[in-house]
Amino acid sequence: MEAEILTLPPRTGRDEKRDAILETACEAFLTDGYAATSMSSIASKVGGSKATLYNYFASKEELFAAVIAEKCQDFLSVVFEGEPHETEFRLALKHLGERLLKVMLSDEKIAIYRLITAETARFPELGRAFYRSGPEQGKKIMSEYFDRAVAQGHLKPGNTLVMASHFFDLCKGELHHRKLWNVVDHITDNEIRENVSQAMDVFLAAYGA
Repeated sequence: MEAEILTLPPRTGRDEKRDAILETACEAFLTDGYAATSMSSIASKVGGSKATLYNYFASKEELFAAVIAEKCQDFLSVVFEGEPHETEFRLALKHLGERLLKVMLSDEKIAIYRLITAETARFPELGRAFYRSGPEQGKKIMSEYFDRAVAQGHLKPGNTLVMASHFFDLCKGELHHRKLWNVVDHITDNEIRENVSQAMDVFLAAYGA
């Protein structure tokens, strides 16, 4: 049976000023950290008044949540809408896993993971905002895809949210830790393909129909 294409809800119209604020804020958070970044410093870098910034975001917490939501949306769009899925289920899933891992290993996404990890002990709301916008949404989308795969006979019936969590963790594997903790500076495409291929063997051994 044909593997379906994963899709996200369409984005609404863009606001150039808001986009500029989000990009500037993201750079500031990643460079200086959450605690050291102020609304005043972001406003000065954007080139507008502090009042204009507060017209868009009522607080630094709200601005940070918006930055994380935007970056997570970018991540999900690349992973789930990157290309049409092949007819063969395993190959479609493997290519999805490769896109997932490649984006997760990008310098920006690694920097965001490090920021969340460093700040969430003092500011637990940051971790919650990241989880809701990123991992939780990703697992829901993947779970819906696996629901259809179960109906089509590709996967065994079961808890597809658990399947989605296992799929993401298997694809990340050791490579994500190595990049996240600076064990290595660069992960090759061949390493990504090999890691995901091994992940598929384990995943389909457990859940394949």
